[in-house]
Amino acid sequence: MPDDYKGRIGNLIRDARKHRGLTQSQLAERLSTSQSAINRIEKGHQNLSLEMLARIGAAVDSEIVAVGAGPTHLRIQGPTTLSGSIDVKTSKNAGVALLCASLLNRGRTTLRKVARIEEVNRLLEVLESLGVQTKWLNDDNDLEIVPPKDLDLSRIDEAAARRTRSVIMFLGPLLHRADAFDLPYAGGCNLGTRTVEPHMSALRPFGLEVKATDGMYHAQVNRAIVPGRPIVLTERGDTVTENALMAAALHAGTTTIRNASSNYMVQDLCFYLQKLGVSIEGVGTTTLRVTGVETIDVDVDYAPSEDPIEAMSLLAAAIVTKSSITIRRAPIEFLEIELAVLSEMGLQYHQSEEYVALNGHTRLVDIETRPSQLHAPLDKIHPMPFPGLNIDNLPFFAVIAAVAQGQTFLHDWVYENRAIYLTELTKLGGQVKLLDPHRVMIEGPTSFSGAELICPPALRPAVVILLAMLAAKGTSVLRGTYVIHRGYEDLAERLNTLGANIETFRDI
Repeated sequence: MPDDYKGRIGNLIRDARKHRGLTQSQLAERLSTSQSAINRIEKGHQNLSLEMLARIGAAVDSEIVAVGAGPTHLRIQGPTTLSGSIDVKTSKNAGVALLCASLLNRGRTTLRKVARIEEVNRLLEVLESLGVQTKWLNDDNDLEIVPPKDLDLSRIDEAAARRTRSVIMFLGPLLHRADAFDLPYAGGCNLGTRTVEPHMSALRPFGLEVKATDGMYHAQVNRAIVPGRPIVLTERGDTVTENALMAAALHAGTTTIRNASSNYMVQDLCFYLQKLGVSIEGVGTTTLRVTGVETIDVDVDYAPSEDPIEAMSLLAAAIVTKSSITIRRAPIEFLEIELAVLSEMGLQYHQSEEYVALNGHTRLVDIETRPSQLHAPLDKIHPMPFPGLNIDNLPFFAVIAAVAQGQTFLHDWVYENRAIYLTELTKLGGQVKLLDPHRVMIEGPTSFSGAELICPPALRPAVVILLAMLAAKGTSVLRGTYVIHRGYEDLAERLNTLGANIETFRDI
């Protein structure tokens, strides 16, 4: 990308704005930003994400700055040494759960510092198609959600719904809003078959029945059926627990949920529901007692906590590049096992005193990494439901193990296909042996070399490849990076602020 790229883009935006007869202040208002920000953009002094370029294109009605013409790619120059400090952004998974839960409330919900990622964008498109009003309030990514009196479920945006897995979490709230409704099959990452049955075992006690035919979930609700005994979840899944919680929130009795997930996004949902007037006992445990209310109509303001998976991504970036960086606002209670394993492998780091997140509950710390010589752990690394090692954090140990001395055994028992994508590290020089669809053996240390790869269709393995490219000698290209934008906000740009050399481009 030429050095004057931002300047040329700024000129295009300025010309398009003037063509529309808009002042900088008027354009800023359309984008929920400041006039000074628009001035910086037009002068070429502002880094712009693809999502922001798309928003500007819509605001000025100009194809000149439209960015939807083809897939985006990343060009990475390595090896990289990172430095500086970076704040962990709020949780993607909490954000999408809270967007779904906002359907329970007939009043206004304001969410603070929402992760502005593609998964959130798709959910907002679905919500807006139902008649929900959504508005980004400022540069801090505060989001206002105002539901209509009646949802128009017949107008659901099927295309947006099929590009997210999160739409399945509409089942819990919607069973209280309609006697019958249809939802498109959920999409998202290609990780193998995931059945709706665990969700059904949680929601049948509320009278919900779902038949899956012709690419749709056809839902029917029998109002005569209410929970008569504790709901025992057949799997301790995050989204399953969230669906059960949302169903219980508008059930006026007391519902006991056993084998519930106590993971970070579930806790955020519990704290939000409590602000709505729902009584929840046992937050952070595997048994939840929920006393719901018949109607929720309150204006509520809530700040989801920081994302432990992003924090782990940044830790892995520092480790593989042998860098010293400070990761601020890391949710330590959801990283303790990961840090314990890394300490066992030889990682040196400093951890600050704890402080409280904006939600008033989650414990945060600042973590300063130090360049370390790592060795393979004595035992295999495998995930477990919280408080075990997070399932979404397991892939990062593949690239970490690749720079450690010795053999590391990873067991990704949850997803049928995810471990397979970790073998892409071999194309960068890694020694990764696939033992079966769930298990890999990694031999280190590795001297990564640049290569051109197509982005894996699964979010975490895709980021793992990107992190390995930071440490690789020479130029690497990662093609088709939409899946990364699903789960991370401006990841490449933020790594660049730490000293990485990552360029976003499209094929011309």
